[in-house]
Amino acid sequence: MPGNACIFPIPGVGPWEEILKNPQLWHCRFDGPDMERLVKGRERIYLGRFWNDFSANPKNFDEASRVHYAKLYARPNAMHDGFEQFHAFDQDAVDDQAFLTNGPLPIAVPAVGGEKSFGPEMVVVAKATFSNVQGAVIPDSRHWLMEENPKATVTAIQDFIR
Repeated sequence: MPGNACIFPIPGVGPWEEILKNPQLWHCRFDGPDMERLVKGRERIYLGRFWNDFSANPKNFDEASRVHYAKLYARPNAMHDGFEQFHAFDQDAVDDQAFLTNGPLPIAVPAVGGEKSFGPEMVVVAKATFSNVQGAVIPDSRHWLMEENPKATVTAIQDFIR
């Protein structure tokens, strides 16, 4: 979904199976022939659940952003494409586990998480996958880092780039 930074652990790495069992993350397994029909014309309702439940403070995800994203997801194939991101997780998990048999990737990556979400756990998972991890926890945020705390998020990314 738009608006998120690196806020989700890596499929197949670390506590991945436990994450998938979390009932709040049911959308990772939202599947079947009817899912797109159930959401069509109700994109704002569907997305509103995530904006509200995955925010440290839903008021930080402003109305203009909600209107913007709902309009984008109402476009043809947009929800389908969004669902495909989650459908790829199972294969991603298999591929990631196979790849890691050779050890972590020797590259630098940022591991950024919201204070009220995966926060410091992002670093732990990333260190199992990459050899050079720079972590940051964004205060007063959960999933929507840029919407909830844009200044801290931009600073964390700029610090990594430097």
